Amino acid sequence: MDNAKRREEQLPYHYDDPSIMGGQLEYQEKLWEFNQTHPTDQAGKQKLLKEMFAEIGEGCHVETPAHANWGFHHVHMGKGVYCNVNFTCVDDADITIGDWCMFGPNVVIATAGHPVLPVLREHHYVYAIPVTIGRNVWVGANVTILPGTTIGDNCVIGAGSVVSHDIPANSVAYGVPCKVARPIGEKDKEYYFKNRKLDVWD
Repeated sequence: MDNAKRREEQLPYHYDDPSIMGGQLEYQEKLWEFNQTHPTDQAGKQKLLKEMFAEIGEGCHVETPAHANWGFHHVHMGKGVYCNVNFTCVDDADITIGDWCMFGPNVVIATAGHPVLPVLREHHYVYAIPVTIGRNVWVGANVTILPGTTIGDNCVIGAGSVVSHDIPANSVAYGVPCKVARPIGEKDKEYYFKNRKLDVWD
């Protein structure tokens, strides 16, 4: 089985295979162009986003700079998603992001990892396992999301968290490792931040 097939099958593969690295460079060229686009050229940025991503819905905004191993070629993004600066996708496997998600600065979504066994790392083995993020998830600043994890719909992931296990829908979760602190509930219909009462409803 060749390395490209092993990557698709989520098996350890050689990341320095020329056939794999050549594909990465091709997609990174578009990403480089995107990161050099003038901030006022929103039409140009939107055009490049549609060329870069595997799928991307309407109304998405990705701040520059943004970073991705495969230039977002393996990222499937819904509509209305906002990504703040230094949004980073180690997109060696598929990353699926639902509608209306928000990502704070310096978020990393990593699908790739290396075996613990030292001899395999010496021989340049890597594996890639997909990540899924549901609809309307808010991911705070400096969060790292690790390979193979799923975050359910409507979750809030606190700043600085490391998500290494699945997080169920409608949860507030944070920490290292990230754990569910509480469900989203009735109190959240009254207060938007600590003791500050909500006065708006759409």
